[in-house]
Amino acid sequence: MSICLESCTFRYGRSSRPILHHLTYTVPDGFTVLLGPNGAGKSTLLKLASGLHQPQAGSVRMGHLASRDVAFLRQVAWMPQTITPMAGLTAREQVAYVGWLKGMGKSDAWDAALLALNRVDMAEHAGVKAKRLSGGQLRRVGVASALVHGAGVLLLDEPTAGMDPTQRRVFRDLIVSLATADVRVLMSTHDIADLAEEADHVTVLQNGRIAFTGSTQDFLGHAPYDTPQARRAETAYAAVSARTVVQEPR
Repeated sequence: MSICLESCTFRYGRSSRPILHHLTYTVPDGFTVLLGPNGAGKSTLLKLASGLHQPQAGSVRMGHLASRDVAFLRQVAWMPQTITPMAGLTAREQVAYVGWLKGMGKSDAWDAALLALNRVDMAEHAGVKAKRLSGGQLRRVGVASALVHGAGVLLLDEPTAGMDPTQRRVFRDLIVSLATADVRVLMSTHDIADLAEEADHVTVLQNGRIAFTGSTQDFLGHAPYDTPQARRAETAYAAVSARTVVQEPR
């Protein structure tokens, strides 16, 4: 079951312009990359989809569940841009604590934490204090925390920001492996080449509106046929931006 945003409008202050304006969007199956420049509204869309924010107009639902419902929140996992190690906790304890916050019993959360860490190849670091982990390892703990309670939708906000090329490659493989028939993954990024050709779907957000959403093949089809393989995603993004007129919301 997927998350559906219907005619959502959101602003951070009564006098400010909307960040998202009458936006309608359904998180696709599999793995979707959410592209767009800084300030396009990507983080806000993810926070609405996670239930962290509520729209001033419109609705966010998963089937019959509204985004305020506890059952909705248990089906959705949101990973912010920055993962903060919890003072004094090991990797397993930090992941288990998140599971407990999501309504799991302490024993179930403890067992599920190790399974989640194993899914992100961090089981051998389960007993290491979170503050001693590297940046890349801490990101993996963040993903494990998002997976611990068995969420069906995983929302990632700029997870590869600040990673070097090798770390980004490893993280790409991890995310692709997590996106299955049972888990939808929506990942925002401002890096055009970041996973775009490995995703099942691509969504482009500009000025709080959807400029494009469709399969990766359709997205890359916006690039001229003679575009070098390494430049296809970047060129397709430029073409979508140039061909789509997106007015500033009022």
